[in-house]
Amino acid sequence: MVQGKISVRGLKLFYSGNQALKNIDMEIGENRVTALIGPSGCGKSTFLKCLNRMNDLAEHVRMEGKVLLDGEDIYDERVDVTLLRRRVGMVFQSPNPFPMSIFDNVAYGPRLQGMKKREELEEIVERSLRSASIFEEVKDRLKKTALGLSGGQQQRLCIARALAVEPEVLLLDEPTSALDPVSTLKIEELLKRLRGSYTLVIVTHNMQQAARVADDTAFFLGGEIVESGSTDSLFCRPRDKRTELYITGRFG
Repeated sequence: MVQGKISVRGLKLFYSGNQALKNIDMEIGENRVTALIGPSGCGKSTFLKCLNRMNDLAEHVRMEGKVLLDGEDIYDERVDVTLLRRRVGMVFQSPNPFPMSIFDNVAYGPRLQGMKKREELEEIVERSLRSASIFEEVKDRLKKTALGLSGGQQQRLCIARALAVEPEVLLLDEPTSALDPVSTLKIEELLKRLRGSYTLVIVTHNMQQAARVADDTAFFLGGEIVESGSTDSLFCRPRDKRTELYITGRFG
């Protein structure tokens, strides 16, 4: 098995004694888009949060197994979690811009890292907004509140904010579920462009979206991975009958 950017080994997760993830083994390839699909409550988002230790913030959580980033266990007690979350950024289901200007939203992370020079911040903000395909839409209103943007623009701003700290991996938890079709298309086109520079993992309920944007796909069911592999193979030649039933809409 070829080692990926992220390697998951025997991952189990328990909430207050209830097992949410069961012995997950998975390779996430570098500079590829990996989609996580499956019905609600199957463990997709829980798994996603394991990849940058967001589950640390929840109470009564216990985890077994390993999550390796470039071969190093992110759950090792010596790992700096703040640094980890810079390397592995996250974009949530609902856009969550801070109640401040567009510029300050994107500059927030670099400022936390100690960057103070205005010229450098301006360069980072423009580069990040361009990378998120929103600069041309907001370049004349950078000093205005981010809360005045449309939902789709807010989500691309949140992606720009995540990119501003130069992550290696970007996790996206149903990033288009609250958006209209036009905004969804813009996000999907953005993900295809970003794959050349970042490793992307996206949770989606939209089978067509997974087929459009993902290089690889993993099908979750009941806290387990039923099967995973290249998106073309999983959608066109599923090995497990449950996968076939799910992707054809016959359950889930």
